Parts: sequence; structure tokens; C-alpha cells
Amino acid sequence: MSVAKKLVGQTAVYGISSIAGRALSFLLVSLYTGRFVAAEYGIVTELYAYVAFLNILFTYGMETAFFRFANREGTDQRLLYDKVLSLILVSSVALSGLLVLASPALASLLNYPGREKYFVWLALVMGLDAITAIAFARLRLENQARKVAVVRFTNILLNVGLSLFFIVLCPDVLAGKYLTGLQPLVRAVYNPTLGVGYVFLVGLLANALYIPMLWRELTDFRFRLDFTTLRPMLLYAYPLMLMGLTGMINETFDRPLLKYWLPEGFYPGQTNQTAMGIYGACYKLAIFMSLVIQAFRYAAEPFFFSQSTDKNSPATFALILKWFTLSCAFIFVFISVNIEDFGLLLRGPEYRTGLVVVPVLLLANLFLGVYYNLSVWFKLTDKTYYGTYISVGGAALTVLLNFLLIPLLGYMGSALTTLACYFMMAVVCWWLGEKHFPVPYPVARLAAWLVVACALVAASWYVPIADFWLRHAFHLGLCGLFLALVYLVERPRRAGAQA
Repeated sequence: MSVAKKLVGQTAVYGISSIAGRALSFLLVSLYTGRFVAAEYGIVTELYAYVAFLNILFTYGMETAFFRFANREGTDQRLLYDKVLSLILVSSVALSGLLVLASPALASLLNYPGREKYFVWLALVMGLDAITAIAFARLRLENQARKVAVVRFTNILLNVGLSLFFIVLCPDVLAGKYLTGLQPLVRAVYNPTLGVGYVFLVGLLANALYIPMLWRELTDFRFRLDFTTLRPMLLYAYPLMLMGLTGMINETFDRPLLKYWLPEGFYPGQTNQTAMGIYGACYKLAIFMSLVIQAFRYAAEPFFFSQSTDKNSPATFALILKWFTLSCAFIFVFISVNIEDFGLLLRGPEYRTGLVVVPVLLLANLFLGVYYNLSVWFKLTDKTYYGTYISVGGAALTVLLNFLLIPLLGYMGSALTTLACYFMMAVVCWWLGEKHFPVPYPVARLAAWLVVACALVAASWYVPIADFWLRHAFHLGLCGLFLALVYLVERPRRAGAQA
């Protein structure tokens, strides 16, 4: 089996479980948008944007550093695991404790008085996530992709199940819609005043399941802190942490920025909190692109490090980028041309007013995936500070463009900012990579395919067809046309022939 096929196989294991799990998880978006008004969902959107940012602080780049140092010749991987997990354990307890103590001040600062418990639950979730991230890293290093997939999929199933129980079953039973005999039991476990807070509580309960499922990895280690050994890892990791923090500004901060920078009354009849909730829900439709990127990254990071000394690795990396980009381009076309169907997943009609941003966000996430592919050069050459520079530039562009475009274009300004940021990051990363770690990426060819994909999406949006069935047949025909063109043009260079 070739190295490229090995990566495809591991990506498939991560991807199938991730896609199946996230498909179930995505049903929660449909559930939330059906049960909560956009203003309430805006709370979830804002707080999870901050969680994504703080998660980087909790792991501070040590997950990637663990992969890098564990693959060095002569490294005792178990000893290294002991030291890294010990460090993360101490820092996670400290950071979670500080956030718990600060929860009243945070609730007041963000204008959510009386909801301090949300911040406590999220602090505990982030601590658990950081600790289990190292356990998952060990499993990935040991090529135990199936166990990783099973544990994560089980977590998502529990999240979905508990959400259905607390957000659907309990309110409906108390309202007398069905199973009225269960009302005494429901009253004992359900607090109607908590409302959208159950989104955060369910996340905590589901993540707590990681502890028994990863019991062997979490207990099969000796607590030992050795900063002399860990210092080189921390020096390697801190640029990655800074890169992650700035990356999260690019990825998530456009949502809370809407709350503060959108002029009041920009959308008639909607508050800024409502607009943030609509944009956050529509952003979730880009999850189908994010799924592929996440599954790819999970398998690719250890794979790229393991191939770093192979003389054929540049050609392998180029081949991987080509097929990754083509796969994501098809996802972009398929979802964008059928957006009216995917929009039905957002149950509340007010949410569907923001669907116009989805194609822009899909394309933006495609470029983010390309950037993750291209970023291999500074990780393999230990020049991670270049990643920090690129991410800082992206964060600056994100803040600047959001400041300029949100007052003019609303959440479309945020979407266009995301696209501009990720496009810039991908281009700059490729340009620097050509100087430090040349890889024969087919840049012009891939650019041409993206132009074709955008043209097909534009045709679907600007060719008016009133008849429902004829319109859908036309849209599916555009998707089929893209696949046919890829097959005809790329058939002589298909991955199986080169690998």
C-alpha cells in the first residue's frame, strides 16, 4: 500500500465516523433553530466563539509538539507522553479554576447577568478537552484510528441524545403534549428556566464520558513534570499557540463582532443579537466542508511528520493537495447550488434570511483547508514562527475588514472578510513555502478548477428557473458536469496511477 493510500485510509476512518457523527450533531442546529429564537441562539454563537479561542490557550500547541518530538529518533514515546500529559493536567486545572472564579465577572462583562453557570460549565468543558486532547494524540500516534473514531462518535451520540431529552422531550412532556405520566420524573430532573443553557450543560455531560472511555490512556501514565525536557517542546509549541489564537480570531470572532459593530436597526425588526444568531446558524451549513478538513487534518498531521524524511514526500504532498482541493471544490458546488434544500435544516424562517452567505463561507473554508495543506512546510522545517506571522496578518485583516464591511454589508461583510482572510493566508503560505520547502503544487491547474466551480455556482444562482423540479434537475446537472469535467481532465493523472 502506498503512503498516499495509507493517508486516504486513515482519513476515511476519521472521516466516516466524523461525518456520521457530525451529521447527527448537525441535527442539533436544526433542533436549536426550531426551539430557540435567533436572539437566544446568539448566546450559543457568541460563547462558543470564545470557547474556540480559549481552547487554544488550554493546549498551547503541545498536541502538535507531542507529534513532532515523539517522531524523533531515540525518543521514548511513553516517557514523553507522561511529561506532556502531566503538564497539561496541571495547566488545565489552573485555567479552569480561574475561569470558574471569574464567572460572575465574565457574565456581567458580556451582558449575561444571572447566567454565571454557563461560564462554569464551559470552563470545565475546556479543561476536559485539553486533557483528553493529549490522550487522543497518543492514540493517533499509535495509529489507533478506530478507537479515536468510536470514542468521538459515542460522545456525539450522547450529546444528541441528551439534547433531545432536555430540549425536546422534557419541555413537551411538561406541556402535556405526550407521555404525561412522566411529568413527576421530568420535574425532578428538568429546570424550565435554564432554556438555552442546556446546550452548555449537555456539552459538559457528554464530554465527561471521555474519562471512562479513555481511562487506560488517562491513568496509564506516571505524573512527572520535567521542564528541562519540556522546554524545547514549549519553544516549538508557543508559535503554534500564537498561530492558533490568531487563527481563531479569523475563524470565530466575526460572530461576536457583529454584536458590537453592526449598527442598530441595520436589519429591520432584528436586534444585533438576532443577527449574530442568524449568521452563526448559517455558518453551521459550512460544516460539510469543515468535516472534510477536520478528518483530513486528524490523519494528515502525524502522516506528514512520518513522511518528512522520505525523498518522494514533495510529490506526495502535491498529489494530496490536488485531490483534496478537487474534493472540496465539489462540496462547494454541491451545497451552493442546492442551498435552498440545505437551508431547510434551519427550522426557523428568520434563520433562512442569511443563506446568501453560505457559498462565500464554503469557499472561505476551502481556502482554509488549502492553507492547512500548505502549512506542512513550516512544521517540517521547525519554522513555525512563519505560521504565526501569517496568522497574525490574517487576524489583522479580519479585524480591519470586519470593521469596514460590517457597517456596510452586515453579516455578508463578515463572510467576505472570512474569504479574503483565508485566501490571503493560503497565497502567502504557498509563496513562502516555495522559498523554504519547494513542493511541485499544480497551482495554476487548481486555480482553474476553482474558477470553474465558482462559474457553476454563479450559473445556479443567476439563471432563474421557476419550476421546482426543473430547477433541481438543473442544479444536479451542474454538479454532474463538474464531476464529469474532473474525470475527463484528471483521469490520466488520477491518484491511483501516481501513488
